[in-house]
Amino acid sequence: MIKENIISVENNIANALKASGRKPDEAKLIAVSKTKPVSMLEEAYSYGIRDFGENKVQELCDKYEKLPKDIRWHLIGHLQRNKVKYVVDKAYLIHSVDSLRLAEEIQKEAEKKQVSVDILIEVNVAMEDTKYGVTYEETEDLIRQIAVFPNIHIKGLMTIAPYTENASDNTIYFNKLKQLSVDIAEKNIDNVCMNVLSMGMTGDYEEAVKAGSTYVRVGTGIFGERDYSKL
Repeated sequence: MIKENIISVENNIANALKASGRKPDEAKLIAVSKTKPVSMLEEAYSYGIRDFGENKVQELCDKYEKLPKDIRWHLIGHLQRNKVKYVVDKAYLIHSVDSLRLAEEIQKEAEKKQVSVDILIEVNVAMEDTKYGVTYEETEDLIRQIAVFPNIHIKGLMTIAPYTENASDNTIYFNKLKQLSVDIAEKNIDNVCMNVLSMGMTGDYEEAVKAGSTYVRVGTGIFGERDYSKL
């Protein structure tokens, strides 16, 4: 199942890139493996997946110890400040930075461990009360505040679009985040890069790719439904 799903998702990404006139390597798949056993990750790894996304720090750290070291671990869930010390030297990319206080904690722990940390700024483009993320309007100010930290490198933006039955409904949010990244890139802020756009999940990743996503986060579409009763 996992092999077929990976092939299907990667074909869909390739087709969406082609349809939007983008190059074949401009969007990558992150296999979102939260709640999934190591055996399933090993299977996905055997079919070429190297980017895995986890929501919880503890789960990322546990799997980090058990799986090959060439895996790129993406922390895509909300990051609490008291968990930062466990993940700064393990995450390839932290997608969910949405406050100056969190960035300050990342800088402090990164300095202690003498590492550099690549991050994305999470933007709540749809202004949903249930979602984390800085507002669209406050994004640039937050970026300017974080950009001064020497051990943090801002690589782009991330958003979680609303759940919808119709994927095209989220195109407006994906386009808006893309435009925001373009606007910020034009400001040429030191230590800030806008090459990464993390947007699109199982239900809408093709629309996200057409709008400019460089990372899509697909879990259910690869590993199947999650059984949260076992958590």
